[in-house]
Amino acid sequence: MQSTQADSEIEEEHLLNFVVNSLEGELPVDLDENVEVTTETLYEVLAGASAGGTSINHVCETTDDSPHANTVRGHLTDQFELDSVEEVGDTLLQRDTLETLPDRPVEVCADLHLDPYYGDEDETEALYSSQAKRGTTTFHAYTTLYVRVRNKRYTLAVRQLVAGETTSDVLGEFLELLDGLDLSVKAVYLDRGFYNSTCLKLLYAHNYAYAMPIV
Repeated sequence: MQSTQADSEIEEEHLLNFVVNSLEGELPVDLDENVEVTTETLYEVLAGASAGGTSINHVCETTDDSPHANTVRGHLTDQFELDSVEEVGDTLLQRDTLETLPDRPVEVCADLHLDPYYGDEDETEALYSSQAKRGTTTFHAYTTLYVRVRNKRYTLAVRQLVAGETTSDVLGEFLELLDGLDLSVKAVYLDRGFYNSTCLKLLYAHNYAYAMPIV
């Protein structure tokens, strides 16, 4: 029996509520009494943008009764710092994932994602420079650490790379994280963004079997 459109909408609503409630519980937003927007609305916009692979601007412009995009960004950026958000995010990701994984050695993957940026570099913080790709050398850069089991992906950590940081800095954090988890690792698979001498030394020092493309 095929699921109906109504079933899909209910599932999406439940997922949205789960994400919003989790964020509200771990990252409460301190809003003044005279502020009309609610924490729930802020996180609904954020979750919608993340799930849709789009921007806060797009969600606010295309959703009825949404606050202005500047209002959403303003409250969120005033309240939080990147390090604290990443720490809470990792906690939420790992909380249920580790209980779901099988009790056997698993494959772990580390990926580097480069989102090209074509705007004014002087007006945007947290940009990462790399080799030319798709007409630019400036990117919003993110790294993810996840477990792969039967072609399913279970994310353990996400990091943003900013100016002055390297993939070896992030890999060092990822390997320290793996060392501290109750998780048996069969091998670590890395994309070519991690191919450098420092990353190779880190993998050797932490004694993980690994595979990555040679550039």
